[in-house]
Amino acid sequence: MSVSQTDFTRAMMDAGQPVPDGLIDQLAQPAGRRFSVYRNNVAVSLTEAMHSAFPVIAKLLGKQNMDGLAGIYLRQHPPSSPLMMFYGEHFPAFLAGMEQLKHLGYLGDVARLELALRRAYHAADAAPIAPDALAALSPDQLMNTRVTLAPAVQALCSAWPVHAIWRYNTEDGAPKPAPQAQDVLITRPEFDPIPQVLPPGGAYWIRALMGGATIGEALEQAAAEDETFDLGATLTLLLQGGAITGLDSKG
Repeated sequence: MSVSQTDFTRAMMDAGQPVPDGLIDQLAQPAGRRFSVYRNNVAVSLTEAMHSAFPVIAKLLGKQNMDGLAGIYLRQHPPSSPLMMFYGEHFPAFLAGMEQLKHLGYLGDVARLELALRRAYHAADAAPIAPDALAALSPDQLMNTRVTLAPAVQALCSAWPVHAIWRYNTEDGAPKPAPQAQDVLITRPEFDPIPQVLPPGGAYWIRALMGGATIGEALEQAAAEDETFDLGATLTLLLQGGAITGLDSKG
């Protein structure tokens, strides 16, 4: 009897499942014991991968709780790639949907931040524009310019002090998070990604740029979300982070 890939994967991810019928070892003997050892090794490796990928979540929850959640998660979301650096993309939504964690509503957004940092770290390199390239444009040209952003750039919105929570759990002496919403920009000017708090409306402006809007069009969208949006401060963060890699001025 052959073993289907679906049955094998289901049994591999869930220790409560029996060893698939028909599974044999290299000696043509039932592979029950070998399979159990292999299944345990896979579970341990994936659990360790989750701890490495989401260290702040692991710190907030504690090892025992993180181990338990990782076990539930891997049964619901088995790896789709052999590259463990990309494992856990569904974890933020998984945390947000856990009824037992509703009282810790910030966990999903903290996980999103950690996932964004990991994506930024593994993103392709890209050379930034010259520091004076934007200064050479007239105001009209600037508003009619589309920008290309580095692959490492990430922007996220949160109703929680997500950057402050991340910093409090990763930096010694960091201030205790205050109860306020925070949007975050991630750039990678050198080797490691850097998260920074964006001015209100900043994430909407950056996402509009990513969608192909000109600087002026993105400004209108950001101002509609928050009339206090500070274009200069947000643009400065992008330039300091080496995040702008190309300009297309139509004006």
